Amino acid sequence: MNQLRKLYCRTFQLAFRAALPFLPYRKPQIVGSVDAIPGIMKKHSCTHALIITDAGIRSLGLTSRLEKAFARNGLHYTIYDKTAANPTTAHVEEALDMYHQNGCDAVIGFGGGSSMDCAKAVGARAAKPRQSLAQMKGILKVHKRLPLLIAIPTTAGTGSETTLAAVITDAQTRHKYAINDFPLIPRYAVLDAKVTLSLPPFITATTGMDALTHAVEAYIGNSTTWDTRRDACRAVKLIFENIDTAYFHGDNKKARRNMLHASFYAGCAFTKSYVGYVHAVAHSLGGEYNVPHGLANAVILPVVLKAYGSSVYKKLHRLAAAAGIADQHTPHEKAAKDFIQAIQDMKARFGIGDTIPEIQEKDIPKLARYADKEANPLYPVPVLMNAEELELFYYQLMKKE
Repeated sequence: MNQLRKLYCRTFQLAFRAALPFLPYRKPQIVGSVDAIPGIMKKHSCTHALIITDAGIRSLGLTSRLEKAFARNGLHYTIYDKTAANPTTAHVEEALDMYHQNGCDAVIGFGGGSSMDCAKAVGARAAKPRQSLAQMKGILKVHKRLPLLIAIPTTAGTGSETTLAAVITDAQTRHKYAINDFPLIPRYAVLDAKVTLSLPPFITATTGMDALTHAVEAYIGNSTTWDTRRDACRAVKLIFENIDTAYFHGDNKKARRNMLHASFYAGCAFTKSYVGYVHAVAHSLGGEYNVPHGLANAVILPVVLKAYGSSVYKKLHRLAAAAGIADQHTPHEKAAKDFIQAIQDMKARFGIGDTIPEIQEKDIPKLARYADKEANPLYPVPVLMNAEELELFYYQLMKKE
């Protein structure tokens, strides 16, 4: 990247970092069980919730405990279970119609990132009925209090229960865009291990490594704060201590609960400190080939960390210490390389490869431009790279013939 563009990126990032203490970030209040939701509803004088989920989660019976809790407490609920992997404006409008027709006054996102994104978007439309989602896309366009918004993650990875973003796809144009504003941060995050017990091992692994990527990229970036560094270290510690147990012994509630908390802490860290090129590359692969986001992050993470080189040794040393694979006396370079190797070993244990077979060489320049546009100037990465430099990652990730 040329020096003039580097100067622009770093100045942009510095301005955002300077503004951090003055922005109204907040953390959702953690709740340990779905059984506590009726009490929360009553506390906020709400009587009818719209539960937004997908058909798979409902067919597994994961919402049944919540439904019974509502019935026991004389509260009403309506379920919208048509959320797709990439929720569209049509899904949001369908759910919004149900919200209004049934006199709902609270929204519950129950599922992965897609269900929570859809719930946030429904809340935004309920708060601003005269504005379309397209008019709210970008940064700070909602600026109005949403109905009571509760997030119940069923995977320990996306961190959507902590973030101020909702990613929506236009049903007509298929253009995907994000809505970012502080009112979209859920009021409560329900970290209930029981709803994650049926998660298959491979999804457990890839979503867990998604959370690890959030924590690592937030920590090694240049816009950290004391609390985001603390949250990132907490997340890394919990993931290294629990992900193998959750993978190999999926019925272990303690490990599942700890992974949910790790995802929460990692989400809090990257919400304020942002991510980096791992995410930018992963998003381009998800958009072009529908590569699952957690899987893409897991494959890409060690590749990008190696490319950053000595610029991240000191910070990776601290994360290695949090993970329990180094101590304060270990040289920075050795600790950093041991940490990267530990990620490689983790991938191998979970059957996650080192390539993304879907990548086509002819697409690489376009994919690199997408990643460049997403990351620069916003992401405060340790080493700045332009599209041409980012292309090298895609070539490394291509399946070798």
